[in-house]
Amino acid sequence: MDHPTVTADTSALDAARLLAEHRLLGLIVVDERHRPKAVLPGSQLLGALIPQYVRDDPALARAYDEGHADRLCERLAGKRVADLLPANRTPPPVVDADATVMEIASVMAGARSPVVAVSGDPRRTDAPMIGAITVADLLTRILPPA
Repeated sequence: MDHPTVTADTSALDAARLLAEHRLLGLIVVDERHRPKAVLPGSQLLGALIPQYVRDDPALARAYDEGHADRLCERLAGKRVADLLPANRTPPPVVDADATVMEIASVMAGARSPVVAVSGDPRRTDAPMIGAITVADLLTRILPPA
């Protein structure tokens, strides 16, 4: 699967556009050599849109009318993907190209990540990313016919 990626320097607005345009649950953040460095879940990006006082007291969200909600993305202006990632983030979930469904599901569930990067060389931890697998990809593979 051709999964869009971003770098730490990608604008937060561009990352949000990628998520929306491709209907993704998360983006893989790569370095200049296309090595996976983090996952930016869509929920984390949404968290950057919501003022801290509303996150602290979700009942305050009712006070926002739709006109104000339409301007929430203004909070991303001038921010980069790096600004949205936690300082103490864990390494991104990565599987090798020969990983089984169970291995992929285990890594994805363990990392609580909607997407895992696929590495072309399982022997190297610094190998470039050659693809990605999303929760939807995995479920499409394992769900029985309706």
